[in-house]
Amino acid sequence: MTDLYEPDEGDITLDGVLLGEIEKQSLHRVIGHVAQEPYLLNLTIRENLFMADNKADGAKLDEACRMAQIYEFIYSLPDIYDTVIGERGIKLSGGQKQRLAIARALLADTPFLIFDEATSALDYEAEELVQKAVDVYSHGRTAVTIAHRLSAVKSCKRVIVLDGGRIVGDGSHAELMRSCNAYQTLFAEQ
Repeated sequence: MTDLYEPDEGDITLDGVLLGEIEKQSLHRVIGHVAQEPYLLNLTIRENLFMADNKADGAKLDEACRMAQIYEFIYSLPDIYDTVIGERGIKLSGGQKQRLAIARALLADTPFLIFDEATSALDYEAEELVQKAVDVYSHGRTAVTIAHRLSAVKSCKRVIVLDGGRIVGDGSHAELMRSCNAYQTLFAEQ
């Protein structure tokens, strides 16, 4: 997770506690994060996944990888989970990196998830499959999706539309399609 910035105004809280009052180490244990450009090490797939849960057994690894739609790819490799992926995942495509990072976030089993352009390198079919799995996994958790590709937010319960740093819309996809000109315009442009 990257460094946190203090808000210019207002407060950010996590379960009622000011974010600045929570130890950074504690945040890492409760927030799963998938960035557009995932952080991967020059280690095996298993070791990169173990960064989230080093006690995970094979069944748990397989489940997270199935949900992230990378299971079949991993099992097509000669060394399966013991395949070294290179510095920053250089031996993987952009979509494979993102799916591996999503599997790692799911494996962490945190109550809060942040997906920051986490499916931008996936084709629409893979994105839809991953999104359905994440929707199931996210039940009972707080999941924040940051996206420019609007297909990534259609299934979200609540969508907040920003324009010039200001909130111009807030509601479900269906509500915003009826009531928010900025949101309607974004969909018309895609």
